[in-house]
Amino acid sequence: GFIENIALNKYLCITFSNNFQFLFPMDFSLSEEQLMIRDAARDFARTELLPGVIERDNLQRFPTEQIKKMGELGFLGMMVDPAYGGGGMDTVSYVLAMEELSKVDASCSVIMSVNNSLVCYGLQQYGNEAQKQKYLTKLATGESLGAFCLSEPEAGSDATSQKTTAIDKGDHYILNGTKNWITNGSSANYYIVIAQTDKEKKHKGINAFIVEKGWDGFEIGPKEDKLGIRGSDTHSLIFNDVKVPKENRIGEDGFGFKFSMKTLAGGRIGIAAQALGIAGGAYDLAREYSKVRKSFGTEICNHQAIAFKLADMHTSIEAARLLVMKAAWDKDQGNNYDMSGAMAKLYASQVAMDVSIEAVQVHGGNGFVKEYHVERMMRDAKITQIYEGTSEIQRIVISRGLLRD
Repeated sequence: GFIENIALNKYLCITFSNNFQFLFPMDFSLSEEQLMIRDAARDFARTELLPGVIERDNLQRFPTEQIKKMGELGFLGMMVDPAYGGGGMDTVSYVLAMEELSKVDASCSVIMSVNNSLVCYGLQQYGNEAQKQKYLTKLATGESLGAFCLSEPEAGSDATSQKTTAIDKGDHYILNGTKNWITNGSSANYYIVIAQTDKEKKHKGINAFIVEKGWDGFEIGPKEDKLGIRGSDTHSLIFNDVKVPKENRIGEDGFGFKFSMKTLAGGRIGIAAQALGIAGGAYDLAREYSKVRKSFGTEICNHQAIAFKLADMHTSIEAARLLVMKAAWDKDQGNNYDMSGAMAKLYASQVAMDVSIEAVQVHGGNGFVKEYHVERMMRDAKITQIYEGTSEIQRIVISRGLLRD
């Protein structure tokens, strides 16, 4: 069959060649609760994150007070079951909040993303009841902060090549190795660490463990001096004969690699929303600047060269938003979201780069000056093409999905 015609309103009407018709729901409206969450995040970003954002970026200062307030408002455990102190919200609501916060401060939004998408989600979905009671309840309320530790010096995109080892000693494991580029590296209280237990089993010999800050042998390396998201703290972590109780392993023996991939699939949606927010924030600044900056006797928005830039920027942002919302909707509906999440992150991260670069161009010389914010957004945008799986990895995920059948 093939699509013959499309009806409007809230349904997509597809008529096949055999005259069979099928109606697909097509409602892009947000619920009152979702709108309320979006507006609350927007207000918080403008009133709490915007003041001092340039200074935090310059000094690489962790937003301690801002993150504390985010926890109090429920932004750090949005999708966690209320039984464990979370908000019990859907992924669409989470994406809306991520987008609004990222329009102002991507450093704060990535801290929120890691705690929500990787740590809280992983524990709620795959942790046992004791682990949820001990760790998830504190993470969801913002009392504690989490970190996800997968990447290594030789195991970034190739997550199967774990050099960190966890030797089974009966009632505990002995953890040794190094993790790199860990968001919340020094600020987290709890760390989900991926390690190789049985090299002979390759990816089926990998496990995930909950490690607490302060355990003997657990060291936090120097802070990375980064191009962007400089307000978040990124560190290497060193494990020297760290004793991890058996009860801190997540899932069955050998579940670690699957745990990582399932968790990262959802994490990509959060980073896609972050990229969307960076693009949206840069566009908003460029648009407003173009309406006050004059050249050749008129505001520069009246010049076709600038007006067309704004048109292209807005169009690409709207296209990215549809992909991000589709991925979030898939997750909420219980659909497979591997491909939709990968497509959302791949495209939104490219849009974040393109739009932020054009925003600098619209600002001209002022775009190169920190007080106008867009140069920071351009620097922040780049990481969205790298973490939670590079753009190249997203293309692998997408192409495998396309060719699976």
